[in-house]
Amino acid sequence: MKTTLNIDTRILDKARSLTGVKRKTTLVHMGLEALIERESARRLAKLGGTQKDVPPVPRRRV
Repeated sequence: MKTTLNIDTRILDKARSLTGVKRKTTLVHMGLEALIERESARRLAKLGGTQKDVPPVPRRRV
């Protein structure tokens, strides 16, 4: 899917220098994937310990 984006060249240049990736499309994909990972982790952490009806999980000792 083609999309037109207006990206600040300073941000794009910084991303290129930090990652070594030259293609704009690849940089945008990497940025979106990083955003999804960060927000998913934040939401998961926010849930931590809030479900009170769950029985304790048995642990195996090795």
